[in-house]
Amino acid sequence: MREQGTQAAEKPKRKWWQPTGPAKIAIAVILTLLLSTGLWCLALGGSGVAMVQTYLLARFAFVEADADLDGATDKALSAFVKGLGDTWSYYLSAEDYQATVERRANNYVGIGVTVDSISREEGLLVQSVTEDGPADKAGVLAGDVITAVDGQSIAGDARQGAAGLITGEAGARVTLTLLGEDGASRDVTCTRATLYTPSARGRMLEGKIGYVQLSNFYSGAADSFRQEVDALVEQGAESLLIDVRNDPGGYVAELQKILDYLLPEGPVFTHKPRWWFRSVYQSDAECVDLPMAVLVNRHSYSAAELLAAQLRESAGAPIVGEVTTGKGYSQVTFPLANGGGAGLSTAAYCTGSGHSLIGEGITPDVELSLPEGAAMGGEDDAQLQAAVGLLTDGEQ
Repeated sequence: MREQGTQAAEKPKRKWWQPTGPAKIAIAVILTLLLSTGLWCLALGGSGVAMVQTYLLARFAFVEADADLDGATDKALSAFVKGLGDTWSYYLSAEDYQATVERRANNYVGIGVTVDSISREEGLLVQSVTEDGPADKAGVLAGDVITAVDGQSIAGDARQGAAGLITGEAGARVTLTLLGEDGASRDVTCTRATLYTPSARGRMLEGKIGYVQLSNFYSGAADSFRQEVDALVEQGAESLLIDVRNDPGGYVAELQKILDYLLPEGPVFTHKPRWWFRSVYQSDAECVDLPMAVLVNRHSYSAAELLAAQLRESAGAPIVGEVTTGKGYSQVTFPLANGGGAGLSTAAYCTGSGHSLIGEGITPDVELSLPEGAAMGGEDDAQLQAAVGLLTDGEQ
């Protein structure tokens, strides 16, 4: 029996802004009712309102008060964008968005790879490897598939957040599990570093052929490309071979500058946004007056495809390699309130004459695949040798 004078443990006082369980549910119901009426309904429509309602109900009425709403929101946003049915639209978590911003600046902390998160269910397909970067030194090859990072599988849906696992602080080490093109699996360890990766690299080939590999169309790509081509012309280049194999594309503005620099006067790019009129971009009369050829493969995307198609259309440049992807849509990556980003296709684009690549890509003039194990740019690069043969023989 408890003694009469003994007081029960004193309960902490609840602050006015800390509602009780029933009050939380009432708040959720009231907010969802407010959202169901007026301007919200007009702006969002029934489906949009339902998404916000569900979040509010989970926030205030769900039994697990410490539920990971941020994680649930990431998954929901990723599923929503995927549900649009557009291969090229995407959702980026906060970490992936920051990594993407840095990569597109061509100045970032990482291991020096460009990856495709769509093509392979097993993980991230390595499209290109930065020369002398951490991945290159560790033996990562274009065509490898990254299947795990520090032992954590990134197959299936885990591919969406995998870029954030690979990036990190400069000097830190990361172990990648790679699936090679021969089907064998291996582990490599890379030490992350701050990398500046110029978009273009050039060198002189035999026969006075200037060879330029263009790895992307991100920030500074046009200036980098022009510097390489100008240097080759000064060295006596009499023709130009442009390699956009494994090029993921990039910014429309960089593409337009490169087309204007290379091509004579005329239409070079057609842009068709959803909310505006069609725009046809023109090149001026100044151009690089040399015979040209282009190398492509099945991993040449977006601006890389358009560049090749327009060089053939405007200058008769032959194309060597594999049938390309056939993208044809440009995306804008919109920053979101949670620190992530939504990349949505907002416009279609065509060549200057209005020819669309959507669903068909580019069929090369010389269709040729590399033998297994052959390195791009090496002595056994049959695609490069075929393009050199076209320029050497003057078959334009």
